[in-house]
Parts: sequence; structure tokens; C-alpha cells
Amino acid sequence: MNLVVRPVTPADERRWRELWDAYTRFYEREPDEAITRHLWARIHDDGVPVHAVVAESGGHVIGIANYLVHENTSALTPSCYLQDLYVDPAARARGCGAALIDWLRAESRARGWATLYWQTRENNYRARALYDRYTPHSGFLRYVLRDER
Repeated sequence: MNLVVRPVTPADERRWRELWDAYTRFYEREPDEAITRHLWARIHDDGVPVHAVVAESGGHVIGIANYLVHENTSALTPSCYLQDLYVDPAARARGCGAALIDWLRAESRARGWATLYWQTRENNYRARALYDRYTPHSGFLRYVLRDER
């Protein structure tokens, strides 16, 4: 598959939203228009450290990766957190997920970021098969407190 990974543009919004909604549903949440609008605006705000890239094949966007660049208490340079990675199910197992990670890895190196990291559910075996090709999981457990207002 001939893949191109590039930063998202405003023209990608419709397809990015389709994939974002599918990603949201994959993690058993319903898409929330206010959150989606807010995220899309942050991705395009140069003053906010939220970014996105897309993978396309034949001019059609088939994958997205949303990421954050943030300061790090354990290093002198920022870290990159790959928060959301999603590939259209019809295009899976053809290298798209790896292409998105590889693009971020190259960007991390070029910008001197201390780490590139991500997480997934323990039972997301298909994604873990890809991720394990890059590095073993860190062994850390994630704890989440949500505002219950």
C-alpha cells in the first residue's frame, strides 16, 4: 500500500471526524459534538500543543493520529503522547498504523523530544501486536479520576 502521512489540514475535517467517531465508539463511548468541535479547534490552534496527522492512500484518508507534546519532569526536553490512533477497519493490517507511529517517531527525533509514548487497553490485542514490535509495554498501570459533577 502506498501511504503518505502528513499533518492534518482543515480540508480533512469530514474524514477525520468519521474516523474520530469510529475511534470513540471503539472505546465504548458515544461521540460528543462539543468535544469533537473543541478538539478540532485545538488541533488547528498554533498556541495549543495538540496536533494530528493523517495517513492517506490514493488520496483517501484511512488513518488518524492525534498527539500532544508536553513538558516532562524526567527529561530536559518535551515528550510526545500519542493519545489517539485509529485506522479504518477496511485498511487494517497493511502498514497504516505503523506508518503513523513511524512518522511520529521521526518527528520526535527531529524535534529532540525525550520520549514518544502511548497506551491501549490490555485486551486490544490487534493493536498490541503492532505496538510490541516497537517496544515492550512499560508495565505501568493507569489510574483515572474523573470529575463526577
